[in-house]
Order: sequence, then structure tokens, then C-alpha cells
Amino acid sequence: MKFQVEDVTVYFPYDHIYPEQYAYMLELKRALDAKGHCLLEMPTGTGKTIALLSLITSYTLSKPQNPVKLIYCTRTVHEMEKTLAELKVLHNYQVKHLGPQAQILAVGLSSRKNLCVNPTVLAAENRDSVDAACRKLTASWVRALAAENPNVPTCEFLEQYEKAGSGAVLPPGVYTLQDLRAYGKQRGWCPYFLARHMVQFSNVVVYSYQYMLDPKVAGIISKEMQKESVVVFDEAHNIDNVCIEALSVSVRRQTLEGARRNLSKMQHEIERFKATDADRLRKEYNRLVEGLAQGGNLPLTDTWLQNPALPDDILKEAVPGNIRKADHFVHVLRRLVQYLEGRLETENVEKEGPVGFVASISTHAGIDQKTLKFCYDRLHSLMMTLEITDTDEFLHIQTICDFATLVGTYTRGFSIIIEPFDERMPHIPDPVLQLSCHDASLAIKPVFDRFQSVVITSGTLSPIDLYPRLLNFHPVVSRSFTMSLTRDCICPMVLTRGSDQLPVSTKFDMRSDLGVVRNYGRLLLEMVSVVPDGVVCFFVSYSYMDGIVNSWNENGILKEIMQHKLVFIETQDVVETTLALDNYRKACDCGRGAVFLSVARGKVAEGIDFDRHYGRLVIMFGIPFQYTLSKILLARLEYLRDTFQIKEGDFLTFDALRQAAQCVGRVIRSKADYGMMIFADKRYSRHDKRSKLPGWILSHLREAHLNLSTDMALHIAREFLRKMAQPYDKAGSVSGRKTLLSQEDLEKMGESIADEMLR
Repeated sequence: MKFQVEDVTVYFPYDHIYPEQYAYMLELKRALDAKGHCLLEMPTGTGKTIALLSLITSYTLSKPQNPVKLIYCTRTVHEMEKTLAELKVLHNYQVKHLGPQAQILAVGLSSRKNLCVNPTVLAAENRDSVDAACRKLTASWVRALAAENPNVPTCEFLEQYEKAGSGAVLPPGVYTLQDLRAYGKQRGWCPYFLARHMVQFSNVVVYSYQYMLDPKVAGIISKEMQKESVVVFDEAHNIDNVCIEALSVSVRRQTLEGARRNLSKMQHEIERFKATDADRLRKEYNRLVEGLAQGGNLPLTDTWLQNPALPDDILKEAVPGNIRKADHFVHVLRRLVQYLEGRLETENVEKEGPVGFVASISTHAGIDQKTLKFCYDRLHSLMMTLEITDTDEFLHIQTICDFATLVGTYTRGFSIIIEPFDERMPHIPDPVLQLSCHDASLAIKPVFDRFQSVVITSGTLSPIDLYPRLLNFHPVVSRSFTMSLTRDCICPMVLTRGSDQLPVSTKFDMRSDLGVVRNYGRLLLEMVSVVPDGVVCFFVSYSYMDGIVNSWNENGILKEIMQHKLVFIETQDVVETTLALDNYRKACDCGRGAVFLSVARGKVAEGIDFDRHYGRLVIMFGIPFQYTLSKILLARLEYLRDTFQIKEGDFLTFDALRQAAQCVGRVIRSKADYGMMIFADKRYSRHDKRSKLPGWILSHLREAHLNLSTDMALHIAREFLRKMAQPYDKAGSVSGRKTLLSQEDLEKMGESIADEMLR
């Protein structure tokens, strides 16, 4: 369908549109017109992705004189593929209506592991090994050697791509990762380097958050992007955590041992070059004297991870004299590693600010702040000079230089925390030194400053006013949408007590109470006897899930549950969990029914959808608070309180409830779907906790469902399932609550429609 949003003609590839999609487009267009940033919360399963893509691509078509580039950031490769598949449908529709002028180039970009087509490289098991295997075949010095000696192995796909020169381009179209691999195989070109090259010419780029937020990756990929771009962070409820992880580093004993091995190997290589090619080391020294740490523009195949500090904080001057010579730099790193080993020998938890830590390094190891700042770039230069290709073996020394550069660059917003053991297992010595970033706004500030519009959107951004404070920005539009439904297909309930009227909660003093464990077991047992198909349960942690499942097994509750449905459990092993999920789906498909026991903050809670019969009920056992004795969390809470005036309790509740909302939101993925949500903890009945759930869940949470026992919840579940089994009016034309709008409806009702429908 084709309709107007103010002065933009929107091409939408389906015959009907939801009112909230239309309202979403209106708000999004206002943000684009104002060239500002926006926060938009849209319920899950209401077509957020297609609404975003339709409006932004149509907005560009309507303003051909200053086209807008769309950079769409997702959390996982699976979400990236889904987004590109939606875009392909939209692109075909636009080309059908507008002809060749609507053609665009859209590319998905991922790591070599997901794009490489060379079988020898793909044989490596993890991402770092694939990168190193690729470098061994594609580094400029390897290729120069291969030109003289044909027995030196190189990558035929890269050679063909280089041979094609400026002719190696992608024709217009939408390319998923699979399409890129297929095109690369067909032409004999390397899909990874082709995609990297085409990113700057694409109208739409879809890639992971890290490519935009992590300075090490963004420095290579995103520095070419023009200012007139719209950056979208989809499923961005955890964006503050991604920003913090991008600037945090952990150093363990294994890291330091590995770094020592790396340094010995580098020293050995330096001695070898001194004997065979001393001129190379002299050239590097002269280049560093002139301040050209990177030696001009490197070939695309030699690009290495960039400096871990943010672009504006990197020193634009010559490398200090004491680390210009390769020998001297390796000696400085040895002293740094020795100092860190000494710090890890502690028996008490230590917390220090970057300023004090740098002063201590200067006193005990004789390394000043400026030298620390240059560690990462100097290591990069040395590895290039020594022609090191097996980069995966040198990850440990990279981590140490990463740490040194960050601790030398930043004076506030960070803490150095040294823990001699994990508090949950105090008898096992496992010392760890963590440079922990507390300020999420540091990593995302360059994105807000550089691009004209940044859209942060998700199904769970409540309370929406906390995000601007956490990320330190001023949105021009901040809006939370509700869900327009012809029938109440969501049934949230708060269960506060078991059928024996004892309260249930995962509060620390109650969680191991046998009465609570038994009541949770009885709740699940009663529900599996009446709910058809799939039931998903989320626990607050792996350890709590293990304990509770063991108790249920001893009490015989698990055996009773298995008479109704099969039970599958998420573990920390990705392969095991994937297998369990496949079998869970098979059990639901064949009518046997199944229960999936999972963990909030785990892999399943974030990225797996339990739509249709795969999830008719989701039970959230407890409130998934973070481990509140974590030293890193306590340091961050203190920083948030002092800097942004966010109270500890407010942040912890907000963080726990966005995870709970994310878990229960897995159950409903479209309006034709239906499902129940049970929040099994007496604390959910308190208004201060409950009010932080998204509006689209709260609008369906009735007063009568706020303080239920197991038998009352069972009665409500029976009633709800009976009601959902009736035929229903999808478009809402009978009930008067229109939830599917055609082109004529939009034309008739004009712009007031969205506000009316979503009041």
C-alpha cells in the first residue's frame, strides 16, 4: 500500500497497517525532520522493523537531493538476517511501483567467520582463529612473498577480487550474508573484503552494535560513514550495558602468562630481524620519530583493530622516545606485566581510580601516563613490522595494551577493581583485575555527536525517562506506544502466594524456603495440566534454577510434570541449549507439549522467540535482580548516584524489570498470537516495582489479577484459554476497534488517526 505521512509518500509492502505502526512512523518522521535523536518503545510483534525501514527508505526517496543513509544496528546475526529479509520484500515492492529509481544497495556486514568462503580458513574453530587464518593468506607481506615464490599459499578469492580492481562492485539490491557468500563464490571474489569496500557506497548497512559502539572496531568500519546518516539501534533495551562492555577490560593470571609468552616470541623475532633485516627496524624507528605510528594508509587486508580509546581522546602526536625502539618497548611491556602480576597477588578486594593506579604504575614500574596511552598503537606498529600473522596467539598481549591505553587515557568514569576470588566460591583462588567503565554515555557520545539522527527503539524501554539520563543525551522525540487489539490476547497475572496461601518470592531470605520451592513446583504442575503446547519458565540465575530443579526431582514434582509435558533445560553450553530448543520445538509440533526452563539474562531470554504454540504461557519465577554484592555493580551504582543523581534502588529495579519484561515479551510475536504471563513473586504486587513494566503489558494487567494464589491463577488461565479458542474478528470491523487499516482507511481518517487510536 502507498500512503502519505505529512509530505512523504510511504511505500509499505503489505495491504494493511497497524495504527501503532502509523503513529510510530509519524514520530520517527518528526525526529528525522528535526535532525535529532529519538527514543521509541513499541510493543513486540507489532511490525516495528518494517515500519522503520519503510519510513526511512521512503523519506530518502522523497528527498533525492540530500539522501539519508540508514545504518541499522542489531544485536545478533539472526536479527541482522531477519532485518535484511524484511528489507528485501520492501525493496522489491518499491522497485515494482517506482521502477529503477527506487533501486538501492543494502549490505549486511559481519565477521570473517560469517562471510568467508575459503574452506581452509573456515576450518578454524572460533572467530579469532578464522581472522588469523585469513591474515596468514592475505597479509600484504605474504602476498608480496607469494609473487616471488608461487609455493607460498594465498587466498584465491582475494587475489581474484584484487585482480578485478575497480570493477569489483556489487550491483544494486539487498544482500543478506548468505547472498554475499553466494555472490562471492559465483564471481570468485572474497565476500568479506567486497562487503567492507561496498559499505561506504551502500544506502543501507546492517551490522552489529559493536561496529558502531566499540572504538576498536568502529575505528575501522564506521569512520567512513557520512554525517547525514540515520543510525538505528534495534532491541536497544540493554544498550547501556553494551556501551560499558566496549570500554571494560579484564586481566587474569592466564592473560599475564600468555602475555609473557607473546613477549618472548616478539623478542625472538626482533633478534632475528636484527640479524637478517636490521633496516626494517630502523625504518620503523624513523617513522615513529616523525609521528606516523601507522605508516600512512594500510592495505585493507592489513587493517588491525583500532585504538580502544574514543577518537577524540587519542593523542595526535609522536610516540614517546622511550618506546620507539622495538627492544625498549618490549622491555616496558615486561615491566608492566610484572607490575600487574604483583597486583594480582593480593588477598583482599582492592578498588582504585585510574589516576591513583597510573601514579602507582609510575612509582613501581617507571612507566608514565603518556607511555601507557601509546601502548596499543605502538604494539600494532611492532606487529606490522615483525610481520606477525597469527594474531589469535597474541590476544593476551593485545588485552594488556588495551588495558594500558584505556587506563592512561581516562581519569573519570572508570574504576580498577582487583578481586582475589569469586565471592560465590571463596575457596577457589581466581584473581582478576578489572578496568570497569561505569559511564555508558562515553562510548555512545561520538555516535550522538557525529550522526544527524540516532533512533533507539525496543519493545521494553520503560521507564523511558531513565535512558536519556543514563546515556546523557536529549531526545527530540520520546514516546511509548500501546498495542491496539481486537481481543485481549495478552493475559498478565501477578501470583503472590501458593495454594496453601504462603507467600512466594525469590528474595534472598525466602528463596531456599522449602514452602516457596514446593509452591513454585505446584504452580508449574497445575499450569502444565491445563495449558496446551509450550510453556516457558524463567529463573533469576543458573544456580537458583539448578537448586530448584534438584528439589523438584527429589519431591517427585518433576516426574508429575513429565507426565503432562516433556522438560528441556537451558545450560551455559550453547550447543546443548540449541539442541534442547530444537527438541522443545519438535515436542510442541507433534502435540506432546513441552516445558522449557531458562534463565533471565541468558541467551534464550534475549534472542529466541516463542511465538504461536511454542509459547502459550511464560512464568517468571522471581525478579531477576543483578548480583547486588558484585564490586563492579556497586562501583557503577555509586558513579550513577554521584554523576547522574540516579538512586541505587531505582536503577536496580529498572534493570531487573526490563529483563523480566524482555523474558515475558518472548511469548507474543504478533497480534494473531496469544499467551499468558505469570509474574510469580509477591514483590510484583508493589506499585513501585510493577510500574516499571512496559505500558503495553500494564494496560492488560487488571486490578483483579494483582494478588493471586495458584488456584485463582489456574481458574483465570482456563477462562482465558477458552476465550482464545473462539473465532475472532482480525480487522476489528465488527467491534469498532480497528486494528488493521487499509489505504482507504488512512485516506479517510487523515493524520488524526494515530492519536485517536492510541489515546
